[in-house]
Amino acid sequence: MLSDASNFIKEVDGVFLFILGISLTLLVLITVLMVLFVLKFNRKRNPRPENIKGNTTLEIIWTVIPTILVVGMFYYGWYGYKKMTAAPKDAFEINVNGRMWAWEFIYPNGKKTDTLVVPINKPVKLNLNSLDVNHSFFIPAFRIKKDVIPNKNNYLWFVANETGVYDIACAEYCGLRHSYMYSKLYSLHQNEFEQWYNSTTDTTSRK
Repeated sequence: MLSDASNFIKEVDGVFLFILGISLTLLVLITVLMVLFVLKFNRKRNPRPENIKGNTTLEIIWTVIPTILVVGMFYYGWYGYKKMTAAPKDAFEINVNGRMWAWEFIYPNGKKTDTLVVPINKPVKLNLNSLDVNHSFFIPAFRIKKDVIPNKNNYLWFVANETGVYDIACAEYCGLRHSYMYSKLYSLHQNEFEQWYNSTTDTTSRK
């Protein structure tokens, strides 16, 4: 986690670590309190149990604090999600077709590939379309995923911050060979991307 492969990693991993921190804190607190209560209120020390009645102050506290935590987690997640759904107007657009069991990428100049090649430090918008059943376009290293549904226009966008090779997968079961529906993303420097984009060599795959 906390790599710098794309522009959304800090938001997604930040929310995950925030929720994980709260969960671990509550786990430790509740476990410690349970142990203390078992030791303090066991039958040997308390042969005759007390008739304990409600405590309004405590009830307010343990209602208000969890509410604040839940609202805080929601806001933190929603803030990052809003950024992920607003693609810049100058984003470089690529059409993506999902079908059993492969991805096809179509560039503005008509070039078609079975791997995704993008420039770094430039917004890229993927217009997602399914030619048959439901799929889900997933780039784990970039922390982005979006359902690809027949007759429904979906999209996602990102900025690749580093050059590299990253896995692309389908994250929704789509039939017998679902596990084979994967591809690669190649992020290149701008000049390398332009050279590849304008080339007339094999457009079906990048080895």
